[in-house]
Amino acid sequence: MSKPATPSQAPERTRERILKAAIIRFSTHSYEATGLRDLAADVGVDVAYVHRCFGSKEKLFREALKASMKPERLFAEDGDIAAILSREMMRERGADEIGSLDIAIRSFSSPEAARVLRDTLMEDFVTPLTERQQGLSEMRATLIAAVLGGVGILKDVIAAGPLRESRPEQIEAALAQIIQEILVSEDDDGALQHRPHPPKGTQ
Repeated sequence: MSKPATPSQAPERTRERILKAAIIRFSTHSYEATGLRDLAADVGVDVAYVHRCFGSKEKLFREALKASMKPERLFAEDGDIAAILSREMMRERGADEIGSLDIAIRSFSSPEAARVLRDTLMEDFVTPLTERQQGLSEMRATLIAAVLGGVGILKDVIAAGPLRESRPEQIEAALAQIIQEILVSEDDDGALQHRPHPPKGTQ
């Protein structure tokens, strides 16, 4: 039999419930259409409590993005980062699992939300990736984010046939190869190198 929550545990659990409700709301409604009062009603708390926990809608949106992105899962694992990122992109999500892309696509048109999206991209993806990969520029790290985001939109939002119908491991391998090319194809001046194709018959 589980023990009842202590007074110190109860606020943290309520905060988690608010954050989960925010992830659901932001993934189904635009930033402008999501109000703190609606979120408070979803959880059954006073809106003042939501303000005390998160400070503002913008900060709550930031927390929802980070919680759905789970950057610690991406960069805590040792190994080939290209393989890790491509595997995470192609991972089959649970029926109730919401990804950061689900939230982002709802609020692209909001200047306020777009600013949070940019900051989150830099803080939770670009910077950790450049810190992990010595010599990797922010430009290349952002380009990798663009590739992953584009694949995610075409696969999960637009449901492009070739991406939906191909074997996941086939797409995963091709995506890892693209990421690896971006990781290693920059010279000391920061310019992308052009790699000529070898003559036919020499491969």
